[in-house]
Amino acid sequence: MRLYIAEKPSMGREIAKILGAPVRKGDGFLETPNGVVTWGFGHILRQAEPEEYDEKYKKWRTEDLPIVPREWKLMVAESCRKQFGIVKGLIERADEIVHAGDPDREGQLLIDEVLEYVGNKKPVLRILLNALDEKSIREANADLRDNKDFAHLKESALARARADWLIGMNLSRAYTLAARRAGHDMTLPIGRVKTPTLALVVRREREIKDFHPVAYYTIKANFNHENGSFDAVWKPKESQKGLDSEGRLVDKAEAESMLQAFASANTDGVISSYQTTAKKEPQRLPFSLSSLQVLAGKRFGYDPQQVLDTAQELYEKKLTSYPRSDCEYLPKNQIPASKAILKNLTGIDDEQLKVWAAGADESIRSRAWNDKKITAHHAIIPTTVRVQLSSLTPMQRDIYFLIAQAYLAQFYPEHTYDQTKINVRYAGELFAASGRVVKEPGWKALYSGKQAEKDDEKDEDSTHLPQMKKQDAVQYKNGKMDEKETKPPQRFTPSTLLAAMKDIHKYVKDAEAKKQLKDVSGIGTEATRASIIDDLIKRKFLKQQGKKKYLIPQPSAELLVDALPDDMTYPDKTAVWEDELHSMAAGNGTIDAFLKEQEDFARRLCEKAFGVKMEVKGEYPCPRCHQGIMTKRHGKNGDFWGCTNFPRCRMTCDDVDGKPDLEGASRRSASSAGQTAAPVYNAPPSDSFMMSDEEMAAFTAQYQPEFSAQAFLSTTAAPKVRKWGTEPKPSAAPMEHMEKAKEKSPWLCPHCREGSLQLVHGRNGDFWGCTNYPNCTATYDDAKGRPVLP
Repeated sequence: MRLYIAEKPSMGREIAKILGAPVRKGDGFLETPNGVVTWGFGHILRQAEPEEYDEKYKKWRTEDLPIVPREWKLMVAESCRKQFGIVKGLIERADEIVHAGDPDREGQLLIDEVLEYVGNKKPVLRILLNALDEKSIREANADLRDNKDFAHLKESALARARADWLIGMNLSRAYTLAARRAGHDMTLPIGRVKTPTLALVVRREREIKDFHPVAYYTIKANFNHENGSFDAVWKPKESQKGLDSEGRLVDKAEAESMLQAFASANTDGVISSYQTTAKKEPQRLPFSLSSLQVLAGKRFGYDPQQVLDTAQELYEKKLTSYPRSDCEYLPKNQIPASKAILKNLTGIDDEQLKVWAAGADESIRSRAWNDKKITAHHAIIPTTVRVQLSSLTPMQRDIYFLIAQAYLAQFYPEHTYDQTKINVRYAGELFAASGRVVKEPGWKALYSGKQAEKDDEKDEDSTHLPQMKKQDAVQYKNGKMDEKETKPPQRFTPSTLLAAMKDIHKYVKDAEAKKQLKDVSGIGTEATRASIIDDLIKRKFLKQQGKKKYLIPQPSAELLVDALPDDMTYPDKTAVWEDELHSMAAGNGTIDAFLKEQEDFARRLCEKAFGVKMEVKGEYPCPRCHQGIMTKRHGKNGDFWGCTNFPRCRMTCDDVDGKPDLEGASRRSASSAGQTAAPVYNAPPSDSFMMSDEEMAAFTAQYQPEFSAQAFLSTTAAPKVRKWGTEPKPSAAPMEHMEKAKEKSPWLCPHCREGSLQLVHGRNGDFWGCTNYPNCTATYDDAKGRPVLP
């Protein structure tokens, strides 16, 4: 039996149709004379959560970070448990399997991981479905490939999934705990792609707020030539008075003086340079998902996620090809289908598309037809299935229109024009003008008028110029001074933010990396960019504003970006990683090397989180460290208040009517230090971690029942942990002497990550203690001269 495993039910139904009748419907599968078809629902398997590796990870604790699985686990998604059982049973019955996941790295992984999970040893073939119409499926089924040919694509997807887990799980916990220590009751989700994307919006907003407009002045002169008049812009010399560092004339009086000088100069001008160049503009390429999302956002104001969802709907209706494509080119084997597609478009119920289709030249071969540029899929185009636009939703009609328009442009000539640039010398100054004369509109006839203004920036050199030659005389007629003002950068919209993710090299910090990453495919994937932006909005890190849906970062976004190091907020690292993932898909690099890099990165940033400083938010900021807040705790002898920065800060005080007795603690501290006035609390340690209720209980359990908040006195010196009015417990006494002879130790303290572990000879035997005592009171048993670590 040949078993087809599709990514989703709709794809499975279309495959079954070409396998012959009758088609018998089973529970979670379709049986045909030429094979059985089953399906998943996207990812049937999911990555295990940290607590599914170890129960202790259920509680978020800094000392457990980073969490790095020794062996990665997958779990059956609860909603897919029944379908998983069906697929597993069919795999056991099959003689041969056809992998029918989407033709990208994610589609490759989600079927491969099921096959590996059940231990499949049977031969696996691969079908690549770029469209779901019958003709395309039949052609793909006749050209099945060995699934082993796509092993690198699967490795790339697996590396991406595990990297996202390492960065997301560990850094989200580390920086959420840091935020909670500072009194912020929130969760900070951090992602390998999500966080640099959020930081783009935060930095853009700050650029806008810090922007100070500058007024400057330009002069445009009108000259007369025997063949007609034209305008030219004055280009000030570097030595011109009144210029700022950017070469703009900011002195209005100087501008007025120059305008007067031009009007009073009794001389002719001369054409000092006249250059005309014949130029061609090739056809606009068909769409990848990102380019479709950007143009639909500009022209219709649609969000990227809306565009993706609509393109998926058109794909499932068999009207357009695979939507999650990162490719803007077409394979030559698609050329024969163009005749049927063009014929369908000549009969479409849209007058504009009908006219364009009638004028298309099927013999034209644009640069889009390039087999070398094709990856697992090609650009998004109409299929050979005839469409009735009136039966579609308005959004579906708009998206189909764009896809069809771009496809039709491939069958129009190149846009050709003469570009002219001239320089005029007049009154000892230089004036410049540029213009173009269109010779053949070509494909741009499909993108003319107001529509073109929405889609593209207006051409600066679109002015018509009279025919001239070098050394021709011209006469100055008049001039006009324009007052302009520098403008701040525009806020991102969902579509322009998606474009920034795609062209990420423009936003990297390192100049060398900017050069190297110019050809990288951006951060995120065609399938995930829209959902990342959508998630940032849903989590209320970004807010949409106005008709154009400008993205405004919220306070939580600024808190997160400010807390994180540049490695996480600038896209340099993420863009390099995306490039490595693409290289891995092509067979270069290994998953082990890539994940080792991710582990090291997660470890380094978790360590930085221990010392991160955030604005303290809470009713009772700690007066000693200024980094934590005083929180009510329940000890053996009643309630007391302790700093959330414990154990880096051991500030405590008694509870009085549900409030911390900070004044009482201050008086006792002053009295203990021999002072007559309230003490000045010492500067804070640089880092800390959250104290859980269990940790506080364990900590207080080390002391006698008479323990109270007075046991911890906050003085200007580093605080020592001791029981009020007594010496330290005998078991801890040997650690007092560790300050005298700290030796280098190969074991970093896993609790505080600052001190190292050193063997201590205690009254009841040897044990290992932290050289950071008393700031860190962690101890570990000794086993033949080595600490027993968790």
